[in-house]
Amino acid sequence: MSDIQVIAEKCIACGICESCCPQNAITIEDDVAKIGEACNLCGACIEECPQGAIEKKAAKADITEREIPHLKQCKDVWVFTELRDGKIASCTFELLGEARRLVEGKCHQVAAVLFTDRQGGHADALIAAGADTVYVVEDPALKYFRDQPYTSLMCELIREEKPLAILFSATALGRSLAPCVAARVHTGLSADCTSLELCDNGILIQTRPAFGGNLFARILCPHTWPQMATVRAKVMKPIAPDPSRQGRVVEKHYPVEESKIGTKVLEYIQQVNEAAVDEAEVVVGAGYGAADPKGLALVSDLAQSFSAAMGASRKLIDAGLVNYERQIGQTGKTVAPRLYIACGISGAVQHLVGIGSSKTIVAIDCDQNAPIFQEADIGIVADLYEFLPKLIAAKRAENGEA
Repeated sequence: MSDIQVIAEKCIACGICESCCPQNAITIEDDVAKIGEACNLCGACIEECPQGAIEKKAAKADITEREIPHLKQCKDVWVFTELRDGKIASCTFELLGEARRLVEGKCHQVAAVLFTDRQGGHADALIAAGADTVYVVEDPALKYFRDQPYTSLMCELIREEKPLAILFSATALGRSLAPCVAARVHTGLSADCTSLELCDNGILIQTRPAFGGNLFARILCPHTWPQMATVRAKVMKPIAPDPSRQGRVVEKHYPVEESKIGTKVLEYIQQVNEAAVDEAEVVVGAGYGAADPKGLALVSDLAQSFSAAMGASRKLIDAGLVNYERQIGQTGKTVAPRLYIACGISGAVQHLVGIGSSKTIVAIDCDQNAPIFQEADIGIVADLYEFLPKLIAAKRAENGEA
């Protein structure tokens, strides 16, 4: 339907608009001018109409500018706290930093949600990192993450405190918990966001890559609450912790009955002697060009010589050659190391999304036309089976190793 309209009471069916329309989009029907779908909004008819009977429709206010009544009742921006081996994960601090930036100049505050078996000094650390309020639920059954109790507790807290928005890290925990909560409270959820913006009317604009990273989608959720998003790690920046910051700790006492939880943690195996790819300062990535025992052994040796974490592209994960926790890319982990060395990785856009925040990217591949070279700071066209042994030997010599 055209955004130009005819005011029937003023129209005298003179036909001037019909004759002047370059698109032949206007006809006279029942003594009134009618504007058809061919209209391209050129405005010629508006200028020529002697009666002033044709005008542009009033533009509707953008959704980010409209008044959203139900959001006025909502309070703060929440960040779900992720604990790993009893410590607050760095991705939580990243979200707190982003939440602080979102509420700057707004009437909202930042709240952290902490489910734990023992509180320790976590609440103080969260306040120092940007939280104004920390909601704490403490129970022995919450030592390890399980969907059922965490979802129930989160929904109960939402009903009581009415948050404006909730941010989760796009980790294995966040990607499991956030959809469960969204489904239970009947609201929307945007996954793997890379950018957020909070409008004055409370609308949260959630931006995420779409169509394999070829474009970015801006997602709004104006009709339900809370607005929810998972955010990729290493995309947002934490703020410098301030131990002098003041905040409040609100302890919530909800019953958690172990006997009613459908799952039980039989054993917890802690990762040892190896840095996680999303936490490491140096990451060495293996691609399909190293997809055999010799190639993977060379990449592993290179990672050891650099005291680095070893990651992999999706092709190696799908082939069953490397465990999923090492996957880097759009469907894996986002990394932001000081140095990223790509070995035999061609550079599909999904992988590039995961390494874009790296400070320095070194690419080693035998195909000089590989897309990875367009993103690399240093590109080395070489057969990695010949080049990596030399690089490993040189690095070990530098380290003083035999």
